Amino acid sequence: MSLPAHAESLRCVGGIAAEGDSRLSVAHKCGQPLLRDSYCAPVYYRNTWHLVPEPYASLHVPCQQVDEWVYDRGPGNLMATVRFRAGVVQSIDYGRTPR
Repeated sequence: MSLPAHAESLRCVGGIAAEGDSRLSVAHKCGQPLLRDSYCAPVYYRNTWHLVPEPYASLHVPCQQVDEWVYDRGPGNLMATVRFRAGVVQSIDYGRTPR
């Protein structure tokens, strides 16, 4: 079970990673992740949960690149999943296993 976390941060040896940080910044602060995933997420209208319909989505903005990095924070700590959208940290979630 993963708990949603808003405006969370991730304490690392090289500093604190937070929303708005770049992939490069997180890699510098936290090192290489245990796991990585990358996929193309659907695009929604701004400030809504409504998908941009076809054919507009395919022609103009078919999807947005999302990267997820998982960090194992050691015994007794929950794993951290750092989600990047367009190369910037969108969220940091904690859970026993990656989602």
